[in-house]
Amino acid sequence: MTDLSDEQLVERSRAGDESAFAALVERHERQVFGLIGRLVADRQRVEDLAQEVFVRVYRGLPYFRGQARLGTWIYRIVANVCAEERARRRPAASLDETDARGRRVREPGAADRAFRDLEFRDRLDKAMAQLSDRDRMLVAAHYLKGVQYEALAEAFDLPLGTVKTHLFRAKRQLRRILEKA
Repeated sequence: MTDLSDEQLVERSRAGDESAFAALVERHERQVFGLIGRLVADRQRVEDLAQEVFVRVYRGLPYFRGQARLGTWIYRIVANVCAEERARRRPAASLDETDARGRRVREPGAADRAFRDLEFRDRLDKAMAQLSDRDRMLVAAHYLKGVQYEALAEAFDLPLGTVKTHLFRAKRQLRRILEKA
């Protein structure tokens, strides 16, 4: 099934071919997990939300018109599922990780590269959590997953220039947040 296009797999899935749908899931699961993982810290919750995404993909296949690429359509479903999740749960701030003025407490430790990378990843995740849902999704998709501007514009039903502007502003905001931390 790996030699078939998304369109062919969609048609086979619509006809009831479960292996075709499994191939679609396998083809897109890394991107779905990666995007959700950038928005949700809990691994179990990431898995639950990814499953919800693919349930919606399965249920929505009969209505998928093919006007957009399948990957773009799936990104839109991921964005919707994550927005619903965020509306359901407001993240609780951990008092253990900040001082009285709200600054991140730095723990003493080895200054090796792996630790610095882990620390930066943690800072980046916390900085991204301060962005709006849309901006966080755009940043994660474009800068971390390599999704092109055009696909994002299509997925979010925004003009191309607006997507570029949102990404520019989100990147500038991230830079400011990271400089303060």
